[in-house]
Amino acid sequence: QLVESGGGSVQTGGSLRLSCSTSGYTSRLYYYAWFRQVPGKEREGVAAINTARDSTDYADSVKGRFTISKDNANNTLYLEMNSLKPEDTAMYYCAARIAASCPGDALHASYYTVWGQGTQVTVS
Repeated sequence: QLVESGGGSVQTGGSLRLSCSTSGYTSRLYYYAWFRQVPGKEREGVAAINTARDSTDYADSVKGRFTISKDNANNTLYLEMNSLKPEDTAMYYCAARIAASCPGDALHASYYTVWGQGTQVTVS
């Protein structure tokens, strides 16, 4: 249902763009987000977008470096990652919340019910 791509290995300071196909979720009344997880740690919210309000939220650790966007015409969610650091290394997941609103922090994983399989990002 959600399919990520674009992960890979990159050197410190480099850039990557992750993509997530959201075919099947064409309504604009959704929240979409990117999360990341490393083994042994909880899944961390990285960036979220409310496509109805065109508003975004970012984790403090990625503000100014990462940009989330949604191409509604192509049903694709993106995460542009610049100035990558080794601590950005993780499995990255896209997620969707099938609701017009979010009762709390849009970067909290519990609010999302649809998940992709993940794409690995390694920064060295």
